[in-house]
Amino acid sequence: MTPLIAEFIATFLLLILGNGVVANVLLPKTKGYDSGWLVITTGWGLAVFTGVVVAGPYSGAHLNPAVTLGLAAAGEFPWAEVPGYISAQILGAFLGGTSIWLMYKDHYKETHDSSIILATFSTIPAIRSSFNNLISEIMGTFVLVFVVFYISDGQLMNTSNTPIGLGSVGALPIAFLVWCIGLGLGGTTGFAINPARDFGPRLAHTILPISNKGSSDWAYGWIPILGPLLGGVLAAAVYIVI
Repeated sequence: MTPLIAEFIATFLLLILGNGVVANVLLPKTKGYDSGWLVITTGWGLAVFTGVVVAGPYSGAHLNPAVTLGLAAAGEFPWAEVPGYISAQILGAFLGGTSIWLMYKDHYKETHDSSIILATFSTIPAIRSSFNNLISEIMGTFVLVFVVFYISDGQLMNTSNTPIGLGSVGALPIAFLVWCIGLGLGGTTGFAINPARDFGPRLAHTILPISNKGSSDWAYGWIPILGPLLGGVLAAAVYIVI
């Protein structure tokens, strides 16, 4: 499996499992309806674990443009590979979002709150404040990427810039990290901390003929893109300095 295919498949798995747990908790008449934030954050952590296990041996398992950009900014990943990785991640996220719609179509028909429908695709702030929401995404992603540097030290890329697999054991700390970020820092914006995770499914929401859907809220959509990218670069800068 090539690195780009690995990023595509793993990001697809990340989104179908991550947005799948959101749909299972939020959409009416599901088996997991109204089971709460702990279920959602746990599901996302395990979704990250799954993606990292699959892609680790082939691509280093970035699954996130903020991680890719942060590694490149720190000199840990070649800049020439950045556009391909990010494109594969966005396409995988788009397919993941589309797949959730196909799986939960009957439940979307039973959902009359368009904001609930959008929440199963992309993030929505608890309190809308562009500055505070942006800071939340920067801080959450800073923690993610900064800690990833230490979890993956010598594992994500070797001296020849060849991906080295993290394996299932290496994936566990990253899964726990994302779980902890969701529990501690995710209450303000829903912790996108990943531009592909938000942009790909939000685009799917825009395009797909989803029952009872409303606006895709692109007026907010720039925040879960710019915030994580800034957080990733900031983490790289601090990592280099210290």
